[in-house]
Amino acid sequence: MKICTYKRNSFLGVQKRLGIFLDEKTVLDVNLVWLAEFERQGFYSAKDRAQLLAPPSLAAFLRFYQDGAITKLHETIFLYNELAQIGVSKTKGQADVAFNILDVKDFGLDAPLDEINMYRDFYAHEKHVKKGFEKRNEAVPPAWYEIPAYYKGGNTGFIGQDDIIPWPFYSQQLDYELELGVVIGRDGKNVKAKDINKHIFGFTILNDISARDIQRKEMSIRLGPAKGKDWCSVMGPVIVTYDEFNYEEPNLAMSACINGDEWSRGQSGDSHYSWGEIIEHVGMEEWIRATDFLGSGTVGTGCGLELDKWIKPGDLIELEIERIGKLKNIVGTPNPKP
Repeated sequence: MKICTYKRNSFLGVQKRLGIFLDEKTVLDVNLVWLAEFERQGFYSAKDRAQLLAPPSLAAFLRFYQDGAITKLHETIFLYNELAQIGVSKTKGQADVAFNILDVKDFGLDAPLDEINMYRDFYAHEKHVKKGFEKRNEAVPPAWYEIPAYYKGGNTGFIGQDDIIPWPFYSQQLDYELELGVVIGRDGKNVKAKDINKHIFGFTILNDISARDIQRKEMSIRLGPAKGKDWCSVMGPVIVTYDEFNYEEPNLAMSACINGDEWSRGQSGDSHYSWGEIIEHVGMEEWIRATDFLGSGTVGTGCGLELDKWIKPGDLIELEIERIGKLKNIVGTPNPKP
């Protein structure tokens, strides 16, 4: 399944809602399918029941269905098909339970995970790591081969498909980073690598935007990154659920194009650490939570820093990962200093 958070305008403002792409053009609204069903069953409080049992927020959905979110979403598709067979396509309020995105003028995609508990970004691709240390005339530290290192980033600056990447006033040099992201769907502590099938909900594309000039200063102090990263990251366009990969860690082709020219190409499977090793490391004496988000770190050749090529205002960035899709954004102009 391809899971999204879509945006539509209403008299209450922009509404963000959990959806499933049935095909490239058709989106099913999870909450409205169940609302239509509870109305059909004659519940007085059908809306309240749908809000509780099929919330329109993916984050709320994952927290509620920790032992069966993927199963419940498949059940939703099955229910939609059953309703269609008996001619039910709308709620009593005339809301479409599914719609063609080409027929909706105000349709857009937000970051698919609408609320992130904790964001951890790893440094797991050896080709990228070696290139970075090579530029500093240093060897890769032996410890890198012993533990999957990561930083904890801001969880409120995520944007989605077609959003403008904000350029912070304090930076003169922005960079993209091509990464595979994992959404956690179940809580756990001291999780073992062999048990990750219980905890991974799905995979998405991550663009971990970096202010390289500020990051250099922060890392020279042997702390950070912070302001070099935390104002913005990009996720999307969809999350592909883990069952689509037969609950096995995928090896996916990854690429980045800037203004139509390919700058980066790699494989997600080139990571030095498996997702099982990464999640086991995170969970040592620490809770991982449903709605946590993990980044793999930049794939080899997956950023301008490696290539000595730099994005600029107005550039179109297109990150593509096999079987997930293409994440597209325009680089914004530098913000004025407040």
